Amino acid sequence: QVHLDETGGGLVQAGESLTLSCAGSGVTIDDLAMGWFRQAPGKEREFVAGISGDGEGQYYGDCAQGRFTISRDVAKNTVALQMNSLKTDDTAVYYCAAAKFSIFMAQFVDVWGKGTLITVSS
Repeated sequence: QVHLDETGGGLVQAGESLTLSCAGSGVTIDDLAMGWFRQAPGKEREFVAGISGDGEGQYYGDCAQGRFTISRDVAKNTVALQMNSLKTDDTAVYYCAAAKFSIFMAQFVDVWGKGTLITVSS
């Protein structure tokens, strides 16, 4: 069975940092583009960050530029999202995603995690 499991969500204050982790089961991250999306209440799911299948390319949405860093550990089959300088606007459910071809758009994602909630308080 293929699934992605996110951990690391929770409640933080604005300005603080948080790291999310995504563990793959039944899927090898080395074969896929991996990434993170988020969805805030009443808003569409948006691309946050992605990393290419060979690990050489890291890509960020406007919401993440300069504050978030995506990385992966092939040996552990995990992908992480380090988030710094969190803002109240970062409050959302964060989803881990895997795609065979393109990680930039939700419609091309092949596997989704269940999501983990991050709440940033002022």
